[in-house]
Amino acid sequence: MVQIFDSLQRTKVPFEPREAGKVSMYVCGPTVYDAPHLGHARLCVVFDYIRRFFSYAGYDVTFASNVTDIDDNIIKRAASEGRTESEVAVEYTDLYYSEMARLDVLAPDIHPRATDFIDGMIATIQELFDHDAAYVIEGQGVYFDTTAPEKYGQLVGRTREDMLESAGTRIEVDDKKRSPLDFVLWKAAKPGEPTWDTPWGEGRPGWHTECVAMSLSALGDGFDIHGGGNDLTFPHHENELAQASASGHDFARYWMHNGMVNVDGKKMSKSLGNFTTLADVLDTYDPRALRMVMLQTHYRHGMEVGTDALEAALEGVKRLDAALRRATTAGIDAAKASPNSAAQDAFMAAMNDDFSTPAALEVIFGLARESNSAIDNGNLDDAATAIATVVELAGVLGLSVGTEVAAQDDDAEIDALVQARTDARADRDFAEADRVRDELTAHGITIEDTADGTIWYRA
Repeated sequence: MVQIFDSLQRTKVPFEPREAGKVSMYVCGPTVYDAPHLGHARLCVVFDYIRRFFSYAGYDVTFASNVTDIDDNIIKRAASEGRTESEVAVEYTDLYYSEMARLDVLAPDIHPRATDFIDGMIATIQELFDHDAAYVIEGQGVYFDTTAPEKYGQLVGRTREDMLESAGTRIEVDDKKRSPLDFVLWKAAKPGEPTWDTPWGEGRPGWHTECVAMSLSALGDGFDIHGGGNDLTFPHHENELAQASASGHDFARYWMHNGMVNVDGKKMSKSLGNFTTLADVLDTYDPRALRMVMLQTHYRHGMEVGTDALEAALEGVKRLDAALRRATTAGIDAAKASPNSAAQDAFMAAMNDDFSTPAALEVIFGLARESNSAIDNGNLDDAATAIATVVELAGVLGLSVGTEVAAQDDDAEIDALVQARTDARADRDFAEADRVRDELTAHGITIEDTADGTIWYRA
């Protein structure tokens, strides 16, 4: 059974879906006013492999992720560039999805845009009025009364008193609000900004209300998993949960949050000015290297992404590619071989334990070594089983093996040179072995001597 670390309960718990055999997931998507960065990439990769694993485990998965296409930052950018908010949002929405496609992130089954759900947001706010959980401040908009839900602060694990003491950091202090903790549901219209009509006057929606309306519309009450980065736990996710609870809705059954991407120990973000665009990395490295880096760290932990980590991850990707190419050269068709059931079980055990991708990768790399060793020993049946399982399980993690190493005309020649070097080493003719290595290097070939034999790949 899958065990999930539920942010609300602060412990790993058995995953029990709303409906047997089905999984419904909602993951907070981007606010589209700039190019996606590595933080966006990690969020998407994490919930992509979680989604893929549920499908592999036999669940019917419905995956929803929104686009916030109206926001202060979008309005500011549009004004500074002399464009409409819609033009800005469309440009960066398209860029976001195209960059995620380069990372082999599956597109959402449902991808609501905030401006398409205005009526649903108005209905959500009306429900809060009906439950005495909303009020109007003239000239400012509609606000949520944080005393309405029974346990405001439960997701972030803080009391009202504690949050009141820290008001002014991540909470806007305003004497017109009933409490400093109260937050805006609907912002009153301002000159030059997009507005929509409501029973409480013209204006535009607040961020927290958008996701409540979109997630419930997409997946219904009591959907299974709500995901996002752990920087969204408060105030965004706390305020979503508060609204749903105050209006009588069952909200997410489980809350999942991934750790941040760090640069020099600080969270990567636009506001800090230390973000690297995703394109900067994907234009320089094989996209699979970035995915590999992210798989090597458990999703709940913070991580650093830098040149050293990417180079090391790229070498790992190349080792898997080399194992598949070597098996193919030996006449093995991985697509026709039966997988290793014991390895599948070990992989499932790793992923069932709160999606432990580092442990899952150990299984995959172990199989790659087994394949090489079996080929060395002339046992092609065992090699076929091992390499077929490598391809299958890596695919569950969204990691395509062999996609950059299609057979080339000189593969047989390189194989012969690698074997000649191996023979020279066996004869202790190290000068000849070094000469062959230099010849391979001149051809752009990297060789790696492992306990299970020598493998090669193109640099």
